[in-house]
This record gives sequence, C-alpha cells and structure tokens, in this order.
Amino acid sequence: MKKILTSVLALAMGVSLVGCGETTDNSSASSSGSKSDKTVGIAMPTKSLERWNRDGEYLKNQFEAAGYKVELKYSDNDTTQQNNDIQGMIADGVNLLMIAAIDGSTLSQTLDEAKAANIPVIAYDRLIMNTDAVSYYVSFDNYTVGKLQGEFVRDQLGLDNAAGPFNIEFTAGDPADNNAGYFFNGAYEALQSYIDAGKLVIPSGKKEFEQVATPSWSTDTALENMQNTLASYYSDGTVLDVALCSNDSTALGVAQAITSDYAGSNAPIVTGQDGDIANLKNIVDGIQTMTVYKNVSDEASVTLEVSKAILAGNTPDANLLSSLSAEASFDTESYNNGVKNVPSYLLVPYVITKDSLQKLVDTGLYQWDSDNKYLESTASTT
Repeated sequence: MKKILTSVLALAMGVSLVGCGETTDNSSASSSGSKSDKTVGIAMPTKSLERWNRDGEYLKNQFEAAGYKVELKYSDNDTTQQNNDIQGMIADGVNLLMIAAIDGSTLSQTLDEAKAANIPVIAYDRLIMNTDAVSYYVSFDNYTVGKLQGEFVRDQLGLDNAAGPFNIEFTAGDPADNNAGYFFNGAYEALQSYIDAGKLVIPSGKKEFEQVATPSWSTDTALENMQNTLASYYSDGTVLDVALCSNDSTALGVAQAITSDYAGSNAPIVTGQDGDIANLKNIVDGIQTMTVYKNVSDEASVTLEVSKAILAGNTPDANLLSSLSAEASFDTESYNNGVKNVPSYLLVPYVITKDSLQKLVDTGLYQWDSDNKYLESTASTT
C-alpha cells in the first residue's frame, strides 16, 4: 500500500507541475517554447479601405512565414467591435497584440486587461492613447507625409517665384485617427508662409483641421463636402488650383466632385496618400496628381522584427534597424500618448507621381496590367 500511495502522490505532483507550467505560459509572452507555440493577435480597423486589407494580409503572411500562429480580426470601423475583438484575443491567450486602432482613445480599459495578462502591445500605424500598456509604436513619420504633400504643391506651383495668387482647399482625415492631425499640420505648415503672404488663398476660409476633417476617411463624405465647397465658392468660374487631400480615400471623393461639379477648365492638383489602386488609375488618367506612398512591406518587416525581439524576451531598440533594409528611425521622445513617451519606429514615406509608378512595382506589391498601362495589386492575382 505504501508503494502504491507513493506512486499516486508522485503522479499527482507531476500533473500539478505540468498544469502550473501551462497556465504560466498561456498568461504571458514567455520566451520559452518554439515560435509555433506563440500566437500574434492582429486587430485591423476595417476591410472597407484597401490599405487595411493590404496591411492585414501582408502582416499575417509574414508572421506565419516566420513560424508564428496568427489571429487576424477586422472590426468594421466599429470601436465597440474592436474592443470585443481584442478582448476575445486576450481570452484566447495570444502572446502579443498588434493593433491598428479605429479610435486610439477608446482602448485603454481593454488594454488594461492585456497588461494584466502580461501581453505586450504594439500600436501599428496609429498611436493608441491614454494607456501605459503600449510597448512600442511602429508607423511612418506622419508629419512628413503631410509635409511632402505641401512641398509637392509648392514645387508644382513654383510658389517661391510665382506671383500668384493660387486657390487651395484642404480635405483632412478622421478626427478619431491620431495620425490625421499630423498629416494636416505637416501639409499646412509647409504652405503656411505662402498662405500668410497671400500667394495661396483659401476661398472657403476653412483652414482649421476641425473644419475640413472627414470622419472615417469616408470617400462619400469627402465627395459631398467638396461638392458643397464647389457650389458655394467656385460656381462663378473661380479657379481651384489645389485640392490638398490627406489620403487616397478622401482624394477619390474629391476627384469625383471635381470631375462632376467643377466649373473651371483647368485640372487642379489633387494630392493623396496610400497608393490605392483606384487612385493610381486616376494618377495615370490625370485626375489625381500624386500620392504619398508608405511601403507596407517595410512597415511589416520592422513590426515583425520588433515582435520577434519581444517574444524572445528581449528589449527592442535602435540597434534592431541595423539588420533591416527599411529606411527608418528609432524615436523615444516625439510620440507621447498622454501617459508615456512610446518608443517609436518611424519609416520614411515617398512621393509617387505618374512618372514614378515603377517604384511601386519594384516593391513587389504591385504589377503592371496586361496592357502595361495601369497598376494592379500582386495580391489580387494570387
């Protein structure tokens, strides 16, 4: 009986130890175990904008190719749904969360749960506000995106030499998106001296972000807003020289309004951002002038390396960039989310025009169509 009792006790202790080990591993981003034991939870805002489909699928493929499991959720631009999606991933025991927030100010309570479960959080593309649960931020230099748009307008109009005046209207992004203010400010401040000097005129008088913001980056809202602006300030033949749009989804609506409702005979400069397929077609057709491109493969490669370091129990820093080809910087001071300075990896965007579309093909994410005229996504052909 003593031998039997001893064996039973030993077995019970073994089971208990195994159980404790499993509980500890599931409740934290432990560095033990293989990559295939670790799951990355990716929360994307919506499938209604092309760029988030592109980002989500590319990230999923890259993480799976590196040997990780992936749980990918799209939240239909619904903040409640995104919170629920993230809570579901926390309950599923993911080892790391990567979140492109719909509204960066609505996730703090949910991310308290992630912190309590020892799950690190990477804010992807959009900074998450008012929480100390965010470990890192990976994005592009968002102020520079707008600055590139403003400088493009400056150079196209020759503002340093031309007498002017030229008329300009602004279309900004979603007030819930922390990046939208950076885009607008970068563009406006690049042009402010010319506005102050009277070389650039805003007939509508709308020069504050709040006056030109576009909720949810909606194409339809941008279309309606520009139609109203054209009807109110340009119906008498007043020339519109520039429609400065913060991104491609708003530029699509603005360009549609100009095509259908603008009384002038000129083709205004129309800016954008993202490299969406419909907008690239408009660039070829002369309806949109440029877009600022943010290479998702570069953003994903940096995000992957940051995630790998975290999951291995290491602390990512500037040295991480030395092994990558992506042009980026490490910044620990510029992005404060209201609670802390979030260590940030900031990539460099660049301008695409009709003459430089081949640069997109060179990324491997685009290819020429069968007529060699327009670009299409390589993802759509696989």
